[in-house]
Amino acid sequence: MKSKVYTIALIIIATITVVAFIGWFVLKPAPYIMQGTVEATSYKVSSKVPGRVDSLTVKRGDAVRKGQFLYGISSPEVFAKLTQAEAAKDAATALQDKVDAGARKQQIQQAYEMWQKALAGLDLAQKTYDRVKNLYDQGVVPAQKLDEAEANLRAMKTTATAAEAGYSMAKEGAQWEEKAAAKALVAQAGGAVSEVESFVTETRQFAPVDGEVSSVISENGELVGTGYPVVTVVDLKDSWAVFNIKETLLPKIKLGTKFDAYFPALDKTYEMKVTYIAAEASYATWAATRTSGEFDVKTFEIHARPITPIANLRPGMSVTVDYNSL
Repeated sequence: MKSKVYTIALIIIATITVVAFIGWFVLKPAPYIMQGTVEATSYKVSSKVPGRVDSLTVKRGDAVRKGQFLYGISSPEVFAKLTQAEAAKDAATALQDKVDAGARKQQIQQAYEMWQKALAGLDLAQKTYDRVKNLYDQGVVPAQKLDEAEANLRAMKTTATAAEAGYSMAKEGAQWEEKAAAKALVAQAGGAVSEVESFVTETRQFAPVDGEVSSVISENGELVGTGYPVVTVVDLKDSWAVFNIKETLLPKIKLGTKFDAYFPALDKTYEMKVTYIAAEASYATWAATRTSGEFDVKTFEIHARPITPIANLRPGMSVTVDYNSL
């Protein structure tokens, strides 16, 4: 009798256990896996000047260091403009030197001699006028002679004044306005040279960061335009994962949220942290079919970065996260 009771009890316990296990298995929440993609910062290396690509030194897959020479642009027009700009600067500098130096010694001496000549003529005109005036007062010469002597005296005074002004101007040199204008011309020409030199530096392009060459769009000898990317460099150290999640999942995901992410290509799990949540939804994941009791579910883009650097992580790799573990 006791054995039957024990047997029945065991059967009941086993039945309850099986039912509980089945219920737990059926009713437990289904795992929700968020899948994302790895992205990395890429740099499209281009030049400000058009020309033909020459001396291309890299190919796809090459590892490059920051500052490493990638390629050059052949642009004879830029170097011709540099020659013109430098010649214009030399001319402006020479003009400034001339203005700053003032008149030459010979010119100053010439102006002085002309002044002295005018003074001698003025002295002679004054003496002639005095003699003619005395003779006129004595009634020896007519008034016509006195008028001629007086007119000549006034003319020689004007000539002497003009000669003195010419001598003073030769000694003083150029006015401050002329010097300022010459200085401005030199600055303008220098700016033109600097501008063209900046274009000359654009004929040689270097790697902006440590990274890997992901694409080479043009080869040696090909003509490229202004701003046309020739080489693309990917910074593998600056990588992150991009997830597009439904807005109903946002309550568990905030800026700074940490979670474990699995990388199938690496077959490893790494800890990541949310660093970006889109300010606006991108599209609707699910649209409501009824006007009451339902609503459209929008999708938001979030970015998550590894807490520690991940070796061999490459753009395009898949990332999965168990949302229920958050």
